[in-house]
Amino acid sequence: MTTLTKSKSYALADTMTMLRRNMIHVKRYPSMTFSIIIMPIVLMLVFKYVFGGALEKSSGGNYIDYLAPGMMLLLPAYLTVSVAVSIATDASKGIVNRFRVMAISQSSVLTGHVLGALIQAMAGVVAMTAVAMLVGFRPNANVVEWVGAFGLLALVTFAFTWLAIALGLLSPTPESASNAPFPIVLLPFLGSGLVATDTMPVGMRQFAEYQPFTPITETLRGLLMGTEIGANGWVSLVWCAIIAGGGFLWSKSIFRKQAK
Repeated sequence: MTTLTKSKSYALADTMTMLRRNMIHVKRYPSMTFSIIIMPIVLMLVFKYVFGGALEKSSGGNYIDYLAPGMMLLLPAYLTVSVAVSIATDASKGIVNRFRVMAISQSSVLTGHVLGALIQAMAGVVAMTAVAMLVGFRPNANVVEWVGAFGLLALVTFAFTWLAIALGLLSPTPESASNAPFPIVLLPFLGSGLVATDTMPVGMRQFAEYQPFTPITETLRGLLMGTEIGANGWVSLVWCAIIAGGGFLWSKSIFRKQAK
């Protein structure tokens, strides 16, 4: 086995160890994960049963069919809070510094959080889809389209998790880290997830149409409900690539600078 192959093997093993550590934390402290998964589902039910009648005209049909794809994107948005707090907690307690002096792959400290977030996001999507179907959600996607939808959600989670890691590393305390991702959490509500953008005032509509969650929502809605995707597909991929690449480079730069 070559040195490079050994290095990759050790890095993978270290990443799995960090993933296991994160999953143990999820098991021991389920309140935040519970809120991350349950809160988007509760919000979906609130919009369905409290505001659904008034918003029906925006959907052009059954409102839950319009609403559910947009609400799925709340899961990666809400996960940014959990990831940022977890990173800031490790840093404030000196755990990250301990990992730095250990004979482990340093990148595994961060990638373990990314994989943990992906697992939680996919579990949340499954739970939300099940609840949505119970209250009338009727997607017409085939197997390939379902795979594409889950793949897009995983890509969005991957991208915003790296951004959340950077925010967590920059935050001096877990409390400040919980507030840092607030703009990300807000963005799904300011796009086409709840209502069509053409019902909004001009300034709000322009913001909604050019922020990342709107093309992602329309792509997800097209995959699940068969609506027109158009250019939203490649725009979504470009947004995810920019956010993931920027978040990754930013996180690695902060991590290296803090090590010095």
